Amino acid sequence: MELDDGTVNDLMSLGLPRYEARVYLTLIRRGSYTAAEVAREADVPRQRVYDVLDALIRRQLATTHPGRVATYSGVTPELALARLMAVQRESVDRLERVSQGLSEVLQPLYFQGREHTDPLDYIEILRDPKAISERFADIQRQARHELLTFCKPPFVAPAENTEGMEVVRRLHRAGGTVRAIYLDASLDDPETMDHVRRFAAAGEEARFAAELPLKLVIADASLVLCDMPDPVAGEGTTTTLFIEHPALASCLRLAFDTVWNGAAPGPATG
Repeated sequence: MELDDGTVNDLMSLGLPRYEARVYLTLIRRGSYTAAEVAREADVPRQRVYDVLDALIRRQLATTHPGRVATYSGVTPELALARLMAVQRESVDRLERVSQGLSEVLQPLYFQGREHTDPLDYIEILRDPKAISERFADIQRQARHELLTFCKPPFVAPAENTEGMEVVRRLHRAGGTVRAIYLDASLDDPETMDHVRRFAAAGEEARFAAELPLKLVIADASLVLCDMPDPVAGEGTTTTLFIEHPALASCLRLAFDTVWNGAAPGPATG
């Protein structure tokens, strides 16, 4: 059964990951399917189909029918689209609240900066990949209570990142928090998922989102490391900022929480 790519993409624009969009479109084509039938018809890997079906059930876009072999059905498109739109509206409302809070904090910073003789004394600008990697390691080492990360390629740390895992273990043992948000595309990347599983074993909490605005690390709501793609130098050129500013870090932490609340847990990593 051929699924229309345009319809899949439209469902993705309403917040569904690609596999969930393909499975939902398959489910509504007849009364019910077994998981194996869904995997075959939707062209979704068999080992992923149960996670995808569970995600659709959590979103109230599908239902399951117990029996000797469980079967699954999609809810009506009218109801499904209404539920997806409600989630999008709620997300926009959250972003508006965050934006208002950011404005209240950033406007005073802006005007203070106009009076400051050296507005960059709390900002370090990095462009050398080695310096960026070293600063990334520094901010991890300095974390004492909380480490928050938007994880998107390209990655500056080595794939095994044993030092990063030790940081996660240290914070976890001390009762701290380590949370990371990865791109949905990472679910199909074996190397990244191996990293996620190893860091989860060390104590990191992970979620997945369709998009991330930028690469970002926040330590203890006071230190920030973020990548700013350079619009002048062109694609592939990035300027990294290291900022030691609690007010800005607190604002970015609110933004992180907004994305976290809208992100989805990944597959079981135990």
